[in-house]
Amino acid sequence: MTMTLTVVGCSGSFPGPDSPCSAYLIRADGFTLLLDFGSGSLGALQKYVDPYGIDAIVLTHMHADHFMDACPYVVMRRYSPDAPYPPVPLYGPAGVEERVSAAYGGLGEHGCSRLSDVYDFRTLTPGSFELGPLTMTVDHVAHPVETFGVRLEHGGRSLVYSSDTGPCEAVERLADHCDVFLCEASYLEDRENPSGVHLTGRQAGEAATKAGARRLLLTHLVRAWGSEPQTLAEATAAYTGRIDVVHSGDVFEI
Repeated sequence: MTMTLTVVGCSGSFPGPDSPCSAYLIRADGFTLLLDFGSGSLGALQKYVDPYGIDAIVLTHMHADHFMDACPYVVMRRYSPDAPYPPVPLYGPAGVEERVSAAYGGLGEHGCSRLSDVYDFRTLTPGSFELGPLTMTVDHVAHPVETFGVRLEHGGRSLVYSSDTGPCEAVERLADHCDVFLCEASYLEDRENPSGVHLTGRQAGEAATKAGARRLLLTHLVRAWGSEPQTLAEATAAYTGRIDVVHSGDVFEI
């Protein structure tokens, strides 16, 4: 009944020297979910799982640092010596099929404008549904493009992923009394930050406190522009539970 989280990539906005962009493996009862597929993550993914064994993919939004490696994955599956493979269910916001297809190259390769041989595209809408052994609940969060926060439940345990968001009630509702809250913390408090885009460490801590989350994992730090110690200090000032800043390769039992 165990659910595990493996951090494949957690770098915010662009890959860092030690981590690709957002990509997280969730495993439960032999089922493997890839939550986001950001820039550079396909290479690291191969260290943690058979890349042909992914059972489903969820893209929380269509910014490159959260979906772009869905494109080279097409090459991996389509042209493998062992191809063809069954299409992988891929969930994303409205227009996900068109966006991934355009990013891959549209009509540029053998006249193929669609990727239906690789992906079974499915559109996310707010609400709950069963995905393998997991119960998934998604809702819109505060970001400039349509973006979904995600709550996963299995065996009485819960993991919530904020995706990219500014402060909003939706992410706090999703995180209500969750066991683990994987929350972005892209910004620092001592700067003028755009509203409705990302959270600071303090805001991530405040969201975890309001939600009653039992554990906070900070992710999506833009380390080239920020400070991990400062982000952690900001969050610690606003949340008294256990806090960790995640790194590529970390594994957590939920």
